[in-house]
Amino acid sequence: QVNRKKVARMMRDDNLLAIQPKRFVVTTNSNHKCEVHLNLASRMTLTGINQLWVADLTYVRLKGEFVYLAVILDSFSRKVVGWAVDRTLMSSHLTVAALESAVADRRPPAGLVHHSDRGLQYASPEYVAALDRHGMIASMSRPANPYDNASCESFMKTLKQEEIYANKYDDLDHLRVNVEEFIEQYYNRLRLHSALGYRSPEEFEQQTEAASSVDARSATIEFFENNDENRQRDSTASLGKGATSPPSPDPLAY
Repeated sequence: QVNRKKVARMMRDDNLLAIQPKRFVVTTNSNHKCEVHLNLASRMTLTGINQLWVADLTYVRLKGEFVYLAVILDSFSRKVVGWAVDRTLMSSHLTVAALESAVADRRPPAGLVHHSDRGLQYASPEYVAALDRHGMIASMSRPANPYDNASCESFMKTLKQEEIYANKYDDLDHLRVNVEEFIEQYYNRLRLHSALGYRSPEEFEQQTEAASSVDARSATIEFFENNDENRQRDSTASLGKGATSPPSPDPLAY
């Protein structure tokens, strides 16, 4: 055992600073009566971009207030395709703004799966209507299971460690400028990801698109069904045009 004062003295001698944990702020309100959609993301096998988007929320502390950031990532390339910041979580304005930003930038085809947690901001009629308007299929995480949205959670952690905790923001506009620079100039273009073979999201997308332009395939979803004898069997249903395997005789409707 070592006294904390000795640890503090040793750290001071070596010019080390301890990172203090931030106060936790709840951003997910899943206590609502809106429809909770089936989790499709965990069953998908991706083959390209614009097949699965993942969305999440976090908070940022300014000098005198908390503000909120909504982001959407392409799960295949880890690229941030849409984001927005606002002062409130009381409505779906923030999440819809991030969605519209992503749609304007990517213009995805119909049939894209949009995955999020079960929070009211994503389950609200306004947000679901926006998904329907753009031909997207809603998917939601299982209760208390962050692994369903791991890539978005990882981005939030990176953003806070490499940008937010290293700066102090005067106001919302100051934060917005810094977040835009971090995402557009650094994260999407320069930051290397081990999951992408140590390439940036944009480089990964460009190389993947060049390699798969001849043999383009759509994503697939795998389902597990129980028959009368309680045995499990696999069935695969395809998303989009150009599927590589036929749907099962009794596919799950969504």
